[in-house]
Amino acid sequence: MRKSDKRRSSSLLGNSARVPLKWLTAAVALAVLATTGPATADGPGREPAAESHEPGVDPTPERPPTSEVSWLSFPGGVFAVDSLGHTVRYRACDGDTGRVADPTMRVAAGVASGAVVVGGTAYRYRVPLVGRSEGTLEVIQRHRPPTTLTGVVVTSPQPPTDPVEGARLFPLSGQLARVVADASLNPAGVTVRDLSGRYGDQQIAVNGSLRPKAASVIKLWILVELLRRVDCGQVALDDGVLVTPEDVVGGTGQLQFETFPQVVTLHRLAQYLIKYSDNVAANVLITYLGGFAPVNALIDSMNQRSTILARRMLDSAAAQRGEENYTSPDDVVSLLGAVWDGEILTPASRDLMIGFMREQTLNTKIPAALPQGVPVAHKTGDLPDASHDVGYYLIPGTETAVAFLTAGPMATGDETVRRMARTVYDFLVTPVDGAVEE
Repeated sequence: MRKSDKRRSSSLLGNSARVPLKWLTAAVALAVLATTGPATADGPGREPAAESHEPGVDPTPERPPTSEVSWLSFPGGVFAVDSLGHTVRYRACDGDTGRVADPTMRVAAGVASGAVVVGGTAYRYRVPLVGRSEGTLEVIQRHRPPTTLTGVVVTSPQPPTDPVEGARLFPLSGQLARVVADASLNPAGVTVRDLSGRYGDQQIAVNGSLRPKAASVIKLWILVELLRRVDCGQVALDDGVLVTPEDVVGGTGQLQFETFPQVVTLHRLAQYLIKYSDNVAANVLITYLGGFAPVNALIDSMNQRSTILARRMLDSAAAQRGEENYTSPDDVVSLLGAVWDGEILTPASRDLMIGFMREQTLNTKIPAALPQGVPVAHKTGDLPDASHDVGYYLIPGTETAVAFLTAGPMATGDETVRRMARTVYDFLVTPVDGAVEE
């Protein structure tokens, strides 16, 4: 959620430091780098010191690095930019252009600018490739006054709001890297983003681009696409959907035990989708939304390149054909961060989603690893060869988005997730602002 909303919503509820395993011995030393710039792909970066500066005044922080992809968040929609591929996408309540080539896109000084015409509508844009900046989009239609949209620019990861404070989160990378290294049977990845400002909204990751099967974590994107339509006024949560016996599948969930046909409200489908990880609800909502394409359009508009919805729940025939759902820790935290910051959903829909995640009944991973009563909102994912848990730690004043993903045997993956979850918790609650002594 935006900074102005954080105190109000905490009761409800970066530039990334990707640290490879070779940093194990050096991780703790990162805590002393309080005067460095933002983290780079290999850890915290340091620019050469200025020749001189006023005594007692910190040097001007280095400019956050640019990204090849960014998207502009504005009320009711997004405008995505791929500066390397020279493509853009407008997706809002009033329509979706799809991916559109803009061969004349100009990229200079960390800003992508240009104009495309789709269906008689022109989209003139100026989008910085630096997260948390402000961008503009002008929508020009015939016989109508131009509409100028402004909003925050979102990158993955978002740069920290305070690199100095963010540097205090770096030692957690080394601790998590040790857990990942110990998980010999389970390739694992973890991404963590501070949402509270305590660590300057810093994001860290160990194997954040790991791309295992998504399992039920993909249900988060299904929910966001549904709630986006609610925000647009296109559907209402008290609308009903006819569920038939043909829709019933097994696995996790409660709807499979009910009698069909019956009309089920969108609200109950959305709630069960998360609360019980209901596979019937997931498949019914996929159909209701129009199939895979709208969910994948949401994913594409947020530039989440590792994530795809390619099959329904428990569709073993599709899986055998190689049609599989995938995601990554970085993409999960990209989604969770955008939801929290109010960049993809309204505050009301955001709070509803997080409320559903707080009701999660499958609690053998993150909640089981933490002391009883620690507030979390989360979503699990399980397959014989994947074990995940993702969501929010809602410790007041230390709210944090986390994504723990593993491949390999589920039983050992469960334990790896619990170890990563406890490692993050112990760091967050350690006195002296999380500065762990080892």
